[in-house]
Amino acid sequence: MDSLNDILTNKNFDEPADITSLKKYVYDNFQATINIVIREHDYIITVQSAALANTLRLRAPEIKRRCQITDTRLVFRIG
Repeated sequence: MDSLNDILTNKNFDEPADITSLKKYVYDNFQATINIVIREHDYIITVQSAALANTLRLRAPEIKRRCQITDTRLVFRIG
């Protein structure tokens, strides 16, 4: 059985490229930071204001195209 140290040293803790590009897109266009939770078939994106969440909802097809997100659904939440 592997020790916890062996398991954690082999784990890759880097963000996926599409998550990094999604955060960069929002920061470059709206000067806002977001939190993202990755699930099996969707990304839960938490933003600070309702106005930003609604704007991002309307721009979701453009965001998916620019950030090269193909088969993952974007879910926007206010938090």
